Amino acid sequence: MKKKKPLILVTNDDGVSAPGIAALVEVMRTLGDVVVVAPDKPQSGMGHAITINSTLRINKVKIYGVKEEYSCTGTPVDCVKIAVNKILKQKPDLCVSGINHGSNMSINVIYSGTMSAAVEGAIEGIPSIGFSLCDNSIDADFTASKKIVKAIAKGVLEKGLPKDVCLNVNIPVVKGDEIKGIKVCRQARANWIEELDERFDPSGQPYFWLTGKFENYDKGNKDTDVWALDNNYVSIVPTHFDMTAHESIKQIKKIKF
Repeated sequence: MKKKKPLILVTNDDGVSAPGIAALVEVMRTLGDVVVVAPDKPQSGMGHAITINSTLRINKVKIYGVKEEYSCTGTPVDCVKIAVNKILKQKPDLCVSGINHGSNMSINVIYSGTMSAAVEGAIEGIPSIGFSLCDNSIDADFTASKKIVKAIAKGVLEKGLPKDVCLNVNIPVVKGDEIKGIKVCRQARANWIEELDERFDPSGQPYFWLTGKFENYDKGNKDTDVWALDNNYVSIVPTHFDMTAHESIKQIKKIKF
């Protein structure tokens, strides 16, 4: 009896026609039946936003020649929600998001639409992975990424993931033979030191442009995603949606409220 192919949901935050999702679809179609539900326009930095005050629309598209393809007017999280609840007749065996144009290491995971789609997949009980290449260019080369993506996705399809956990995968910008390996690690403690650059439009009205620099407080610690990427390793950070600071509960209970 012929084994049934896995059903794989593909989404992203750079938009349904971005080069990164094209690379991801190319890999996923070698592993199973692919359904694409992705934003109709770039949604970077949306985090776990959902659409609640306006309509959500989906449109069938023909870009990749897979099982089903849709563009969605909503956020990456909206895409996963509408795929699971309205489009798919069964829960997918895998949800993959990306390949993002740019890093989602460390604190960036909080703001990432790519990773929020993967987290939403985990909330739905689907093994989920967010993939990012540390290159923001629209012309980023995904050649080396494809082999890595396939290996990780295949491993998750075969072995599964712990309950409520998804994977945050970041790939360094080096040639395939320069990648030293894959490191399962923790999210580095880091932050953006932000500034709001005040400027003025032609009518003299002020506006602001967010700028800043990335500050890594975990310098030298070899168990972090930042160290792994800086040293040409692919980083995998197991990520979950339970934001409870469990280790602090006992201490907080001592406060007299």
